Amino acid sequence: MSGPTPPPPPHVRTARPDDRPFVVETAARLAEFGPPPWRTAEEVVEGEVRMLVDWFERPRPDAEILVAEAGDGDRLGFAMMESPTDYFRRVQHGHVAILAVAASAQGRGAGGALLRAADAWSRARGFSWVTLNVFHANAHAREVYAHAGYAPESLRYFKTLD
Repeated sequence: MSGPTPPPPPHVRTARPDDRPFVVETAARLAEFGPPPWRTAEEVVEGEVRMLVDWFERPRPDAEILVAEAGDGDRLGFAMMESPTDYFRRVQHGHVAILAVAASAQGRGAGGALLRAADAWSRARGFSWVTLNVFHANAHAREVYAHAGYAPESLRYFKTLD
C-alpha cells in the first residue's frame, strides 16, 4: 500500500495585473527577515513595494515579476527579475531583485522553483550568471541560496554618520 501522492512541484509564470495584491502583500514579509539595525522594517518594505508597484504600473523590458503557484492556482511566492550591467565586466546579467514566499507556502518548494525560474529567465536572455542580495542576518535565505548554487561575492559595509 502506498502513501498519499505528493503534490506536484510549484509552477512559475509571468505575473499578471491581478497578481498585484498578492505580490504587494507577500513583499511585506521581507520585514520579518532581519534588516540591519540602521534600516527599519517599514523602510525595507516601502522600498520593495515601491519598486513592485512601479513595475505593475510601468512594466520595463529589462525586468519581470515571476509568480510561483500550486497546481490548484494558489499563489505561493514571487521573484522580481532585473537585468543590470555588471560593474566589472560591463555586461548584463540576471538579478533576483526581490524574492518572497507567502507564510502559508513556506516549505512547499516555491523558493526553489522561483530560483530555477530565475536561472531560466536569465539563460533565455543569453546571460551567463545570476545575482541576488540578501541581508546578512537572514540565515535561512542564505542557506537556501547556497543550496541552489549561489555563493557570496562581496559584502557591502554601511556606516551611519553622526
